[in-house]
Amino acid sequence: MAVPDQRQLHEINQIAEALSSCERRKLLYLCGSLDTDHSVACVKEKLKSQVLRQERGHLLLRELMLQLGRSDILRKVCKTSRDDVNGTLTYTPCLPRFRVLMANISEDMANDDLASVKFLLSSTLPREKMEKIKNFLDVIIELEKLDKISPERVDFVEECLRNINRVDLAKKVIKYKTSVSTSERQSPQQQMLSAPRPVTTLYNSLPSRQIRQAQSIHRVPQNVLGTSYREQSCQSQLDSYKFSTNPRGVCVIIDCVGNDGDMLEQTFKDLQFNVLLHKWLSVEATLSALRDTFRNRENLLTDSFVCCIISRGTENHLLGTDSNVAGLGLDSIRRLFTADSCPMLAGKPKLFFIQRYSVPEVQHCAGTQHRDEDLETDGASRYDVIPTEADVFWSHCWTDERQLVQGPHRSVYLKALTDALHKGQRRKTHLVDIHTEVNGAIFEHNRRNPGATYNFDLKHTLRKDLYLQ
Repeated sequence: MAVPDQRQLHEINQIAEALSSCERRKLLYLCGSLDTDHSVACVKEKLKSQVLRQERGHLLLRELMLQLGRSDILRKVCKTSRDDVNGTLTYTPCLPRFRVLMANISEDMANDDLASVKFLLSSTLPREKMEKIKNFLDVIIELEKLDKISPERVDFVEECLRNINRVDLAKKVIKYKTSVSTSERQSPQQQMLSAPRPVTTLYNSLPSRQIRQAQSIHRVPQNVLGTSYREQSCQSQLDSYKFSTNPRGVCVIIDCVGNDGDMLEQTFKDLQFNVLLHKWLSVEATLSALRDTFRNRENLLTDSFVCCIISRGTENHLLGTDSNVAGLGLDSIRRLFTADSCPMLAGKPKLFFIQRYSVPEVQHCAGTQHRDEDLETDGASRYDVIPTEADVFWSHCWTDERQLVQGPHRSVYLKALTDALHKGQRRKTHLVDIHTEVNGAIFEHNRRNPGATYNFDLKHTLRKDLYLQ
């Protein structure tokens, strides 16, 4: 091998030391590495092996900085500009298109998008892996290790993006698939002629996250337009779940505390739901009430399903009115109404609103566990086109049980939820935006009452916009 270029070595050292931990992780992925070590030393070694051993190594280094949005490094270390690099790489980029696409999608994923992805893949990736995931790129890396995706197989990613309602990102994956399929049929000369030329705009000089922030400044509020922003953007009306049945859906409310069930009942009646309110149920009675809900087929002919539960519980189980049982698993409740267990709800939004009052963990008693295989289904044919975990909205709030014994109590979460739902009905507000108001109310309460805080967790795999009006 030729003697290393000292100037390039100096550039590599400067660049590796100037990057943040997240930038080093992204750089290593773009260079083809799936290792968890993204230390400065590891980046230096990787760049040396990639840059110093190929004729176009200097261009690779500059394209990496372009993908990281580090125009400052291009200018100060590489002595070039973003526009010059863009022009040079117009027809002959060095980095694999698949990895560039996945990295860019990761940049465009918001925190709630990532939470939805993790929720969706909870049965695909091990829990210990899930706990370490900090961005969508980490998800992609784990899926590559499992051989779920590759540069030639991206259907899994496309379906995942559709299931969390990021159709805009799914379209980018489709475009990549189409271009890959086309390039396989073209000669090298045809590929060069058909290669897309970079578009230079004001946003090109910004990292993807800043692009989304800049674009959102010019977004017209929904309550001014009177219709959804996405419909104004020429997307199909299929982007919203339909609510044409009367009633709109069935809402089962299980109030094992006795404080807020009536308030929820009135709210969902106002929203034109058929409401089934149960109070003071044990674990067995709660499970029976949930099963009875889908045994009545009329409840499944509507356009949606809502489940509200108010109960004492531990981290993963609800106790109802019992005190010394294992409890009913939160995951078991959700799985009762998935497309596998309840095919007639496939493709319809399934909304869960849980208020849990936390009690200390108790020793599980024999005979109180409820296995998934014991849960009955409605026996209808399954819709294979709808993923089992799709169309779920999971809103879970918990606070200490001590609040129930400190005089008359009303859940701050449920009060904020009902208020926001009534406002959303008048203003045609998306359910996710309604929960932004709920989160704000909880945050303000916690600020004023540090000794009586509420914790709030929102996850969803909605594939479309959801308006409860």
